[in-house]
Amino acid sequence: MTPKELLLYGAKEYGLEMTDLVADRFIWYFGLIEEKNEVMNLTAIRDPHQAVRLHFLDALAISANLNLSGRSVIDIGCGLGIPGMALKLYDDTISLTLLDSLGKRIDFLREVCGLLGVTAECVHARAEEYVKEKRESFDVAVSRAVAELNILCELSLPYVKVGGIFCAMKASGSDEEIETAAGGIKTLGGTLLDVLSYEIPDTDVTHRLVIIEKIHSTDRRYPRQFAKIRRKPL
Repeated sequence: MTPKELLLYGAKEYGLEMTDLVADRFIWYFGLIEEKNEVMNLTAIRDPHQAVRLHFLDALAISANLNLSGRSVIDIGCGLGIPGMALKLYDDTISLTLLDSLGKRIDFLREVCGLLGVTAECVHARAEEYVKEKRESFDVAVSRAVAELNILCELSLPYVKVGGIFCAMKASGSDEEIETAAGGIKTLGGTLLDVLSYEIPDTDVTHRLVIIEKIHSTDRRYPRQFAKIRRKPL
């Protein structure tokens, strides 16, 4: 299979309907990542088939399990734009904010959005600082491979509206991490709604979506400065 055929196959395995045009935009996106990788380390995954599997199809597990249509979504520590850009390319009705502390990544994502015709807010800021402008402003926060769950929750849940969700992408062996985060989740106004395991199509890789619902407002003391979060997680 070509990378495009693999993407269409994987989407179908998830039960997602993807057009050729949308698939083409994903492949174009990878081409831009590949080009930028020559001068900037965005990803260690250079093979386009592996990028489809481990970036795009991994991210689309969120679309397969959550209805994001028409919702406001923030990707915390977005890196090269995964999962946020993949979610937006699949469903353009999402109102997307991409947040990262590295300016070069955000500059790249602004360029990508311009070339692909994607409307998204690309923000260069630290999560614990930008929240001052956007506290409880989003229906959904997502994050992948940024930090331990107890740290991620303090950085992410303050952005989520009451009634919204935080979706953390985690490895299959994350039971202890989830258990350790339980107290912090409660303190931050959340409750663990579900832990969904999924196998990435055309692989034997199993990952998890940790779904946390925001049930009451987060105390304005949180998030703390990152050094304090790291030193003494909730």
